[in-house]
Amino acid sequence: MTDKAPMLVLLKSLLRSHAKETVCILALQIAQALLSLYLPTINASIIDVGVLNADTGYIYQRFEIMIVLSVLQFVSLVAASILGTKVALSVGRELRGRVFAHIMSFSHREMTVFGAPTLISRSTGDVQQIVEFLTFLFTVIINAPIMFVGGVLMACLQDIRLSFVILAVLPMLIGISVIFIARLVPLYREQQKGADDVNGALRDQISGVRVVKAFVKEGHEQRQFSGINQRLLDLSVHIGRLTTLLAPLFMFIVNATTVAILWFGGFLAETHGLPIGKIIAFITYMSFILTAVLLASLVFIMLPQADVSAERFAEVMRVESHVRQPRKPVHLASGQGMGMVEFDHVSFSYAPDDPSVAPVLKDISFTVRPGSTTAIIGSTGCGKSTLVSLIPRLTDPTTGTIRLGGHDIKELDAADIHRACGFVPQKAFLFSGSLRSNLLYANPMASEQDMWKALRIADAERFIAEDKAGLDIRVAQGGSNFSGGQRQRLAIARAIVHDPAIYVFDDSFSALDYATDRRVREGLSEVADEAAVIIVAQRVASIMHADQIIVMDNGEVADMGTHEQLLKHCDVYQQIVASQPREEFRHRASPSSSSIPLAKQGA
Repeated sequence: MTDKAPMLVLLKSLLRSHAKETVCILALQIAQALLSLYLPTINASIIDVGVLNADTGYIYQRFEIMIVLSVLQFVSLVAASILGTKVALSVGRELRGRVFAHIMSFSHREMTVFGAPTLISRSTGDVQQIVEFLTFLFTVIINAPIMFVGGVLMACLQDIRLSFVILAVLPMLIGISVIFIARLVPLYREQQKGADDVNGALRDQISGVRVVKAFVKEGHEQRQFSGINQRLLDLSVHIGRLTTLLAPLFMFIVNATTVAILWFGGFLAETHGLPIGKIIAFITYMSFILTAVLLASLVFIMLPQADVSAERFAEVMRVESHVRQPRKPVHLASGQGMGMVEFDHVSFSYAPDDPSVAPVLKDISFTVRPGSTTAIIGSTGCGKSTLVSLIPRLTDPTTGTIRLGGHDIKELDAADIHRACGFVPQKAFLFSGSLRSNLLYANPMASEQDMWKALRIADAERFIAEDKAGLDIRVAQGGSNFSGGQRQRLAIARAIVHDPAIYVFDDSFSALDYATDRRVREGLSEVADEAAVIIVAQRVASIMHADQIIVMDNGEVADMGTHEQLLKHCDVYQQIVASQPREEFRHRASPSSSSIPLAKQGA
């Protein structure tokens, strides 16, 4: 889509799929317009022939024709309105479907560029703005040019001399419309920006309400929001005054024109014998013309609003995800080394085309084997989460290769990669609905026994069983009706239900206390004996028994090895160990401790 008239470009692409319906709407609107234009002529003949000659038979005959034509006009108008509304709503459904499918293809990089709030706004509010414009276009606007051209022609056919009134009034109407459009279009753009400002302020203040209360800044935030809200109100009132002035002004012109036609028509009737019926018909046609001009002015007012929405929609659709499904994907059979993960000189940058932006990951190489546990540790911001997000292809490396089962993951079918990986993100997220639906989301074929087993392993069985709803316990949006630790355990249970060949835990135990952390890790040993386990952690005590510990520092691998090896020769690891409580290390290292998770006791 180009930047020029995005709404018109969008219309052209969308209406191709609704070509038959559009042609039907156009035909129905033309039919009802022609019928509407013919009715005043019949009415004129009733007055000039039937009434003046007291010919009741002629009047009844013409009256019957008018009734038939009025019914046909009504049916055509209703059918055009119903079909037009249906097409507009169908287009809205298609747009929402297209943008949703496109957003689902985005990698983490594209999601970071836009952000979730604006993507939601563009998928709902902007699409709704386009639908409203299309509805108005199909049901009202499409009729305006037909009525304008037909009204002018039919008015001229009544009497060419009265048509001079049209020549006098039309420039005035067009001039008023141009003035209003020139004033309103910039104001509508400001109003849309003001609405975005209000939404942004609401989003920030509602999301950060705890911080606001903690710093006792309620009054400051209220004053700030009141200022933004007042600016939008002032702008909306100004627009309201202009738009409410437009209709009365047009009505005044219509009434003044009617008086002028009656005066001039009366003069022509008296001096040149102009029939009264033609004067009445001319007044009707004049109202058609003026209404068409008014509707045309509304188009030019509504179009910029829809244009902005279409451009915002097009901006999303123009962005292509850099994570793409291969044209001929390689399918990975179950058990075909699916737990083997190899990083081969992998680097990653959020701005690969900008050399001034430093890469987040630099030349990373390591191997994860089935049945082993690999832990990743390092300071905040060193690239741990970015590193593990490359495994399920949430994003792709800038350079280097990641292999799964010996195959480059860029060559594998996306479904096979997702089937092989059980990913538990840093921020545990649950979908609204029930716990059952969340667990089945990972594996639709899981039995109730499988789900309870997963909950037991994740140390979540007790607090779920205490609720009488059990697996059907309600889950609020994002899982907000559970604590942080409960959400993490339920997210871990969902990964266990998935039964993957690779478990990836991105700091997924951070909200758990030490005792719960130990129980969860002990439970995971039941299902992860043959799986590859990758853990991002902050606590050294939690991963000290891992088969392999990778120490990250500023996007690079500072060193890797076992806990004992790293303690001897890795300065970064020694600093991390020194910064954490000694008591926990002694407890974890105790021979009698049963808290050696996901690794062999003799490791």
